[in-house]
Amino acid sequence: MLLDFEKPIAELEAKLAEMRQLATDSGVNVEDTVHTLEERILTLKKETYSNLTRWQRVQLSRHAERPYAFDYINGMVSDFIEMHGDRQVADDKAMIGGLGTLDGRPVMFIGQQKGRNTKDRQYRNFGMPNPEGYRKALRLMKMAEKFDIPVVTLIDTPGAFPGLEAEERGQGEAIARNLREMFMLKVPVICVVIGEGASGGALGIGVGDRVLMMENTWYSVISPESCSSILWRSWEFKEQAAEALKLTADDMKSFGIVDGIIPEPLGGAHKDLDKATETLKNTLVKELKKLEKLNPEERIDIRIQKFEKMGVVNE
Repeated sequence: MLLDFEKPIAELEAKLAEMRQLATDSGVNVEDTVHTLEERILTLKKETYSNLTRWQRVQLSRHAERPYAFDYINGMVSDFIEMHGDRQVADDKAMIGGLGTLDGRPVMFIGQQKGRNTKDRQYRNFGMPNPEGYRKALRLMKMAEKFDIPVVTLIDTPGAFPGLEAEERGQGEAIARNLREMFMLKVPVICVVIGEGASGGALGIGVGDRVLMMENTWYSVISPESCSSILWRSWEFKEQAAEALKLTADDMKSFGIVDGIIPEPLGGAHKDLDKATETLKNTLVKELKKLEKLNPEERIDIRIQKFEKMGVVNE
């Protein structure tokens, strides 16, 4: 999958491949030309990815090859055991969770999972959880609290499922209950936006001691397309909507909504999964060590105060 702003880079990379093939076929020494072209490509990549618009960040967050929750979990832990069901209705495939060992300590991982192909996307409901997904997440959080195990949530959703059946089963109540209960969890909680962080669907597993965003992700009450359709009655103004929403990791950090930004490999996390996973793992380990030094009451107080400060205006 090639995004529009990546086409100039792809053209240079194609020329580089042709040059190398020419050298192989003819035996001509083109080492200097290849080196010059490699430098041009690297410079262009740095310029391109350091000056992305907000809409381009949104596009990167949705890249078809971008790592999903299971990709990171499988790369960070070797003994992950997935747990299923909310013990009331069903097992929501859009919300995954289970236990794994991270740097020698047990951790409860919870996240939203998307699919790679049409069949898998339907199976995962395009990463949009139903109420039973949020209730499953809460069940696993409470289990983690019972056994004094920290919780890590991986957020990547275009929103909670908006279908009639989801509302009939209490979508709003399920998300609201998660918000309340996550504030009071006695164990360390780290939330990471790894892709899309849309609306209450993201916030339903987004209350933690540390809320982090990966570099090429977004976090907002509404998607640019939906915002555009409401304000302009058309999706054609999604770029303007993205700029107005100020939804990137840099924006959220400047507003005090998130606590930190996790850097990605040049071009996005999908360009080097191993490096992206290692960076995420190191960040989680470092933050958990800090949080484990605090007693539960202190952590809860700091957690509540952090969220209380958001949106406060001093006149």
